[in-house]
Amino acid sequence: MTKLLEAPTTNRQPRQRRGTGAGGAAPSGTGRRSPLAAALGLLTSPKYGPVTVTGLLFVAIFVIGGFRYRGFFSGQVFLNLFVDNAYLIVLAVGMTFVILTGGIDLSVGAVVALSGMIAASLLQTGWSPGVVIPLILVLTSILGLLVGLMIHVFKVQPFIATLAAMFLARGLCYVISQSSISITDPTFIQLAVSRIPLGAGLSITPSVIIALVVVGIAVWVLHGTRFGRTVYAIGGGEQSGTLMGLPVARTKVLVYVISGFCSGLAGVLFTFYTLSGYPLTAIGTELDAIAAVVIGGTLLTGGYGFVLGSVLGVLVLGVIQTIITFEGTLSSWWTKIFIGALLLVFIILQKVLTARRR
Repeated sequence: MTKLLEAPTTNRQPRQRRGTGAGGAAPSGTGRRSPLAAALGLLTSPKYGPVTVTGLLFVAIFVIGGFRYRGFFSGQVFLNLFVDNAYLIVLAVGMTFVILTGGIDLSVGAVVALSGMIAASLLQTGWSPGVVIPLILVLTSILGLLVGLMIHVFKVQPFIATLAAMFLARGLCYVISQSSISITDPTFIQLAVSRIPLGAGLSITPSVIIALVVVGIAVWVLHGTRFGRTVYAIGGGEQSGTLMGLPVARTKVLVYVISGFCSGLAGVLFTFYTLSGYPLTAIGTELDAIAAVVIGGTLLTGGYGFVLGSVLGVLVLGVIQTIITFEGTLSSWWTKIFIGALLLVFIILQKVLTARRR
């Protein structure tokens, strides 16, 4: 009994943590992760994993094309990915904002067509490009505002609200004209044919500069402003954002305004590329924009994603189309097949990485 009540005469030593030396200090070199572990951690991260895979995929496809086709490694071939897809890059930027909040916008392709029809019809009647272009951007932003208000005020699902906007925009195209309208305005023609030399025989178009400026502004807004942080917070959990006092309602509406603005600008850039307006323009382009954003690593449920990842997604789609063009024996429909396969792979990848996080 006495022995049971006696206090121990020696202090019990704390158990050493596995992998540490005397006194609990980590031995030299073990505090740093190996390059392999760091790379695996990057690839398995739900935030950085998909966009890293997209970057590696783009490099792999480009290298394969370079070894298979003569002249594919040309710098101009790479720059043409931006030249041919400048409008899609702008469209994907707007779609990134929407998907980051957990929403979707099915109207962007129809809005591109509507922008082209408005531009072509007004220019044909003698309106100045300095008036036409700002008018288009204002009108498409207002359409995005109406969609955002429909989603917020009336609690309409984004899929249904943007589907209604898609039918509205496509119908307005046919109200303007049922046939193609050519653009003969000198300013538009000059912007369509002009090239900006970069030296060594390389050049880009003004559309590429505009697209890159939009990308730069979008990166700053998402990562350097309170609005951008709220966009990510809504995607992570709308109720949590509301409880934190964030302007959730205003932000949800504004992302659709941004998408409408980007759709209008993409439509203007597309008219620089085609010099015409046509009611059937950009059918299915909304799916290309969604695919580029998802392949670029943005989660469909929102909360994770990068604008630069969406740009990479557009470049992946562009390099696939370029390879099919170089091949010469494949139908252009193979582009859709490859995009569909990549989309399924990246959706599964997102599911796996988010499941690992839980």
